[in-house]
Amino acid sequence: MKRFILTLFLGICFIALTNAQDYRNGIGLRAGFNQGLTFKHFMSGKSALELLLATRWSGFEITGLYEIHNSAFDIDRFNWYFGAGAHVGFYGSTYGGGAGTFVGIDGILGLEYNFKEAPINISLDWKPAFDFGYNNFFADGGALSLRYIF
Repeated sequence: MKRFILTLFLGICFIALTNAQDYRNGIGLRAGFNQGLTFKHFMSGKSALELLLATRWSGFEITGLYEIHNSAFDIDRFNWYFGAGAHVGFYGSTYGGGAGTFVGIDGILGLEYNFKEAPINISLDWKPAFDFGYNNFFADGGALSLRYIF
């Protein structure tokens, strides 16, 4: 049984390393004004869904994005992407005198690089958002993300 588990583990590692250039899924950390987690799943060669879970206003925010990826500057494993989506969040009593919920729409524009040597992806993006109900536009959604790709 130990031999089977070791073989399975090595096989998964080999597949992950050989697919580091073109990945299907990526999970990692997102650092910016809103820190959190990011998960990206490619549905086809160019279109992806990204799910973000981030902190915001003493609460948290969940964002879903649809993205289109294209090659950037004819550099292998370097891409640019754009997309749109929506978010819902919950904030604490620190801001606005009480707790509450916010809902809105998001855009995204970014660059990403997939390392050849390891199953790692790094991206830099700008994610502006508009919250309904409060009629607020937020342009502070930029972040740097580091993902394990598989």
